[in-house]
Amino acid sequence: MTQTEAPATIRTAGWARKASPYDQWIETLGIPILRGYFLDDIRTCEVGWWDEQQCGAAIVMMAGQEGTAEVRVSEVPAGKTTAPVRFALDEIVYVADGRGLTNVWAEGHPVKTFEWQKHSLFMLPRGYTHQFSNTSGDRAARLLHYNSLPRAMEVLPDPKFFFEGTAVDLDIGYGDEAAFAEAKVVKVTEEERRGGAYWLGNFFPDMRAWDNLVPNRGRGAGGQVVWINYPHSAMWNHMSVFGTQTYKKAHRHGPGTLIVVPEGEGFSYLWREGEEKIYIPWHEGSVFVPPNMWFHQHFNVSDHDDRYLAFHAPGRGSDSFYANGRDPSHQIEYWQEDPIIRETFEKRLSEIGIKSLMPDECYTNPDFEWDYDQSGD
Repeated sequence: MTQTEAPATIRTAGWARKASPYDQWIETLGIPILRGYFLDDIRTCEVGWWDEQQCGAAIVMMAGQEGTAEVRVSEVPAGKTTAPVRFALDEIVYVADGRGLTNVWAEGHPVKTFEWQKHSLFMLPRGYTHQFSNTSGDRAARLLHYNSLPRAMEVLPDPKFFFEGTAVDLDIGYGDEAAFAEAKVVKVTEEERRGGAYWLGNFFPDMRAWDNLVPNRGRGAGGQVVWINYPHSAMWNHMSVFGTQTYKKAHRHGPGTLIVVPEGEGFSYLWREGEEKIYIPWHEGSVFVPPNMWFHQHFNVSDHDDRYLAFHAPGRGSDSFYANGRDPSHQIEYWQEDPIIRETFEKRLSEIGIKSLMPDECYTNPDFEWDYDQSGD
């Protein structure tokens, strides 16, 4: 079964269908489907050969995706080039390991080429053809892909439409100076974007080294953040950086927000309000997706700042914490949290011989504010 051939078993009518069109389609591809609450390491996870794309691949089906986003891992063999693929949707790609280059083009127009390395982040524009080349002769490259195919196939359950369509907006790749050029900062008001600025571009060379950050006030741990938008796209990212021996406030939002760790070691808790917490250990290369309106909270147990990169699906209603003025019911302040949170964190740190750097006052003073002048990235 090819990626563009619709399986005969796709059912689109009636309330009784057992699986979505996307779920039925991926079962025909013959590549692994990795399920659960988290994936330990996308650099080493199982992949299978996807002949049509000429690379190794696996579908990552985390509990919190809930039909909103496709997450996929691809492995480009050492010294090899993947098959050219035309895709009708915007797709964000993060380089988990390796180095190489990408060609992007529209039929009859010049090829745009850019190089990438470990921790690069870029977006492939909708309607264009793309192809990956691994420039290392002795090591495979691992890429993480994020797009909205599951949601799109609910409306149009025909894979051919998304892989064989001819519609392309030439302004995205050929009439826009931002296409695959260095990202530029865009200043906005505090009301328009918390932090007062975001970065606009198609290519970010190294998210592990990215230092253009602003204080992420209100989320705790003295954290810093970068907001990322893409030209002509509703998809976006943000990356949070927070200090050693601290943890962020618990919050919740809609489904489909993928979290990947470029750097650090720690753990997170996921829980539906009033229910038992699920423990998620993480390190570089780990990924997870908090389920719809489940609280989640991130803890740094390394000896340096940690980073997590979040991928956000299009749709104003899917990410209510960010879209609706940070409704206070979607965040738990330190002074409101269950004391077991602090106790568990301090116990975990004591097991490795270090102590919490969380200020005592944050647990008692509702008006406590972190000193951002003392916190770096």
